[in-house]
Amino acid sequence: MIRLAQEKDLQGILDIYNDAVLHTTAVYTYKAQTLETRKLWYKQKMEDGYPVIVYELENKVVGFATFGPFRQWPAYKYSIEHSIYVDSNYRRKGIATSLLKEIIAIANEREYMTLIAGIDAANEKSIAMHLNFGFVHSGTIKKAGYKFNTWLDLAFYQLNLNGPKNPVED
Repeated sequence: MIRLAQEKDLQGILDIYNDAVLHTTAVYTYKAQTLETRKLWYKQKMEDGYPVIVYELENKVVGFATFGPFRQWPAYKYSIEHSIYVDSNYRRKGIATSLLKEIIAIANEREYMTLIAGIDAANEKSIAMHLNFGFVHSGTIKKAGYKFNTWLDLAFYQLNLNGPKNPVED
């Protein structure tokens, strides 16, 4: 079941995120977060009006997704960047695909124009999933990060959405 996250889900979200931090190049950071930092992250998402959704299976959060601003300057207001993470014990079961489908639906409903994915260039499964949804490669920053004693390339993919009916500059 996919639903909006609640504060009670934050420990499950934290566990999934920290596993990705410590064992993958899905996120370019080194140290696990605390529950307190995840609470602050969630509070900020809620205040800014950005969704946090979870995939729940047998009363356990096994994946989550969100989006937020691509860049902070006003002219980027119709572009967002998303994140999807799945518990390592539940990968290859279509959970990320389901979460991405829901994030796209929410972004379209909110009239965003461009959905952006920053993906480690070696993450072939994530890239393939995004391509299946119609994302197109929009560039790669070589040696953008350094983790696990290796240089990492960050590939950007984008999906054009329906966009606003009446875009404005304000």
